[in-house]
Amino acid sequence: MRLASFLIRRSINMVITVLGVIFIMFVITHVITPNPAVAWAGPHPVPSIVEAITKEYHLNDPVYVQFYYFLIAVFQGNWGEDPMYHQPIIQLIDVYFPRTLELTIAAMIVIIILGILTGAIAAVHKNTPTDYTIRAFYLVTWSMPPFLVAMLLQLAIAYGLRLLPATGLANPLLPPPKPITGMPTIDALIEGDWPYFWSSLRHLILPATALALVAFGIISRLIRNSMIDIASKPFIRTAIMKGLKDRDVVFRHMLRNALIPAITVLALTFASLLAGAVVIEDVFSWTGMGWLLTQALYQQDYPLVMAGTFIVAIGVVIANLVADILYAVVDPRIKLE
Repeated sequence: MRLASFLIRRSINMVITVLGVIFIMFVITHVITPNPAVAWAGPHPVPSIVEAITKEYHLNDPVYVQFYYFLIAVFQGNWGEDPMYHQPIIQLIDVYFPRTLELTIAAMIVIIILGILTGAIAAVHKNTPTDYTIRAFYLVTWSMPPFLVAMLLQLAIAYGLRLLPATGLANPLLPPPKPITGMPTIDALIEGDWPYFWSSLRHLILPATALALVAFGIISRLIRNSMIDIASKPFIRTAIMKGLKDRDVVFRHMLRNALIPAITVLALTFASLLAGAVVIEDVFSWTGMGWLLTQALYQQDYPLVMAGTFIVAIGVVIANLVADILYAVVDPRIKLE
């Protein structure tokens, strides 16, 4: 009963949050582009086309009326045809969003491995050069703008060492697999298209690593501090006095308990990665939702910007809800209230 009440409250908060995000973006786009019909009509707009676009998107109506029509369309799942791409907006999202999801999942895998590993090593070697080096590294990457981390990786590994491709989803000479999940690497794996799979995987490594380097520091720091705190607990001293091996004490007792607070932070990190992939995708020309939103901003295509913002906002609030639930599940002492 307590869980059901919590879920109802959070669902209401989610709806309010998403509506607030949509409203703010709606106002901003209308302030920046009061009459986007001229931009949507092309480089040489014809008055009849401008008039037709204005009528279709209710651009002559007051802003609150336009917002009403937009909300109705959003919750009906009918976002209309994009004025720049001349395709249904829902189809564009269906093509580009899974690519962003694939990039985010790959970055999360790197964050989990790198964050837990470096955090555990730093805790075991507390206040040693190893600990200082790890902390300095993640503080530097954590404080750097994402585009700078991406460009440095691109310059060093792609252009300098020529170890990995600099841009794109895969080798453009290879035919893409059939869209099953919409994620190129996963679709190629499902279909057994090994040339495209390896090409897509190589193209995925750099942007996923760049996205992970910006965020792994919070997991590394949390694991380190939690393990150091747990090391002073009575049950750890008991395990040591029983003669357990150092490896068992570290991994079975210290690290296992340190993962409890990290799980909820990982869910929140996933939400931030989903929203922060815009910059990384633009640098690496990873044609996902972030890249599409960047192009839409350049073209003043605010119906697509609004739709993309709605999708990202939904992803963020769901990830926050999952984080709260996981925190209660992994640690029964935590009450959902």
